[in-house]
Formats: sequence, structure tokens, C-alpha cells
Amino acid sequence: MSSRTETGVLHAAIVTAPIDVGHLITRAQASGVGALSVFLGTVRDLNEGRPVTGMDYEAYESMAASELAAVAREVCEASPGLRVTIEHRIGTLAVGEVSVAIVAAHAHRGPALDGARAIIESLKQRVPIWKREHYVDGERAWVDPTRSSGHPAPREH
Repeated sequence: MSSRTETGVLHAAIVTAPIDVGHLITRAQASGVGALSVFLGTVRDLNEGRPVTGMDYEAYESMAASELAAVAREVCEASPGLRVTIEHRIGTLAVGEVSVAIVAAHAHRGPALDGARAIIESLKQRVPIWKREHYVDGERAWVDPTRSSGHPAPREH
């Protein structure tokens, strides 16, 4: 465990390789940390009743990286003592693969849990990352990450 006392955003990145969650946890740990909240977003096999085989994530990388760091920084500023590591993966992912990992660490569980949730909710609204689902029937469709569930996605043929 690290004895670092720094707080805030310790790491925020857009990546193309599989996310090493253990590494993110290790980076967030410190002697004063009593709670680690880990959020993993994964590619699921069903969306709105349609079987999914995978997902493409695309981004304007420099803008997405900058906005990802800004989101994490804002949440850290609102929660003194919060330590955050985060990565979002782009490229083609299979069902079950991790697309986003957030580790929010704090002396207490409340700020750690609240921090992870605040980051993912803001990320979905602000970070320019787009996703396209691959369906079993061969179709692909872009999915609006800001849209609530229950609204059909436009279809591509």
C-alpha cells in the first residue's frame, strides 16, 4: 500500500488496451484510505431486448481525455480527500469486457461511493465517447449514452 498523501485525480486516461483494474486500485490506495469504491462498466449481452455480441467505442481522444480528467477533478474538488483513478477504453470490445473503470478512494465509504457515482454520471453526459452496438442479427447501431433506457436506438444496416 502506498504512503502517498496526495489527493485528487491520480490518473485519468483514454486507453486502447484492456483495463488493469488491479493497477488502478493500487494507484488509489494510501495509508489514510479506509474505503475504495470500484465502478466497472462492462459490455452486456442484451440491450433493449436485442442480443448484443460486442461494442465499438470511439472518441476524439485528446478532447475525451481532457474532459475525463476535468470531470474527475471537479468531483475531487467537491469532496476533499478523495483520490481517483479512471480509465475509459476505446476500440472494439466483446461482451463482458470492461469499458470504463473508476476507483474512488477516501478515508470514509460515503465520499468514496458518492465520488464514483458522480464521476460515471457526469462522464456519460460530458465526455465525447460514442458507442456502437453489434447485434446478433448483424446490424450495428449507435447508442446515445445520455439517453435513458427504454428509447430505441437508431438502426444501421
